[in-house]
Amino acid sequence: MKVIFTLLLSLTLSTLNFAENTPQVSSGHLDVVSQFQSEYIGARTVYVWLPEGYKSSEHYSVLYMHDGQMLFDARTTWNNQEWGVDEVVGKLIAEGKVRNFIVVGIENAGPELRGPEYFPQRATDYIGDASLFAQHKYLSAELNANNYLKFIVNELKPYLARQYSVKTDREHSFIAGSSMGGLISLYAISEYPNEFAAAACLSTHWPGSTPGPGSEPITQAILDYMRDNLPAPANHRLYFDFGTETLDKYYPPLQARADRVLKAKGYDNSNWRTREFVGAAHDETSWRARLDVPLLFLLGK
Repeated sequence: MKVIFTLLLSLTLSTLNFAENTPQVSSGHLDVVSQFQSEYIGARTVYVWLPEGYKSSEHYSVLYMHDGQMLFDARTTWNNQEWGVDEVVGKLIAEGKVRNFIVVGIENAGPELRGPEYFPQRATDYIGDASLFAQHKYLSAELNANNYLKFIVNELKPYLARQYSVKTDREHSFIAGSSMGGLISLYAISEYPNEFAAAACLSTHWPGSTPGPGSEPITQAILDYMRDNLPAPANHRLYFDFGTETLDKYYPPLQARADRVLKAKGYDNSNWRTREFVGAAHDETSWRARLDVPLLFLLGK
């Protein structure tokens, strides 16, 4: 139980930035928008990464990523790990393997609100007993995913269109995250199928809470929501993966159930991937090691 508690602490604290220093990048340029104000959610920092050679005369696709504190600089993260987004994306663009795009990292709301903000809110419609959520520490606060997505679509997207040379239509908008960030990425493309073309969900936290028998009704509610709300496979793509160590060891059978839903909805090899990474753990180091895989699927040429 001590191991599970430690992993869940990582899950909910994931991407808290306890350091005061601004993240530094070794590739491209990082704009930091502190205390981005919103009518829907609490103010937070937004990180806008621009690739080498960014030109206002060109128009770039946009990849939105959650847990923005963890994306660029391990020296400023709570666990001294990072996704290495600037290095991985910069290399893929330099090699001509992906289209030109910028990355927008959105800071999470902190340990108390991250889970409620990332949990697919309308999945609660499929749970008969709403008191189930009060039993789970990481979901006991008021769920706020609907407002979080309104912030991205109604406020952040227009801001980027004003400040940067980007394309904000569906075909050039992508979203990605890990763990609970995987759930909110899936929710985003399901709730706003006209806003996002593809989503990458790494180490998706299918339990939605503490793993174990008590989370089964919540997992089933997420799957039922998927069954009724996944976007049309004809013009959307979905990527999922999981490791086999630490918290990820709980995911294989749950991902298999999600895969059955995807197959029943008509997804196939042309628009869907599920990958297993043997030996990979539930942490930024593992996600960094395979970040190129979902990026090539989402944004490859």
